[in-house]
Amino acid sequence: MEPDYRFSFANERTFLAWVRTSLALLAAGVALDVVELSIPSIVQYAIAMLLAALGMLSALAAWIRWARAERAIRRGDPLPHFGFGALFGIVVVVAAVGLMAAGLDDTP
Repeated sequence: MEPDYRFSFANERTFLAWVRTSLALLAAGVALDVVELSIPSIVQYAIAMLLAALGMLSALAAWIRWARAERAIRRGDPLPHFGFGALFGIVVVVAAVGLMAAGLDDTP
């Protein structure tokens, strides 16, 4: 039995949204590495690598999530739990707090 196409298309849109987010994180990591900021270079480099790694990881997680959801849709099973979103949010907040904390050292 073929699933309703609307569910497969919604699953694909979610996958593409995660891929867009991954590309944005990779671009942010590259930009942070290239632009000269008034924060310690080691902090800037660490946050840039964190963002780039998160971008790569989220692209991989998006594909895994898409495949698991598509399989469940086709089998008529409940959708699988996807806990990457919570980890993703925490790492983005840590990166933002790190940038803000590093920038506070240079305030007049």
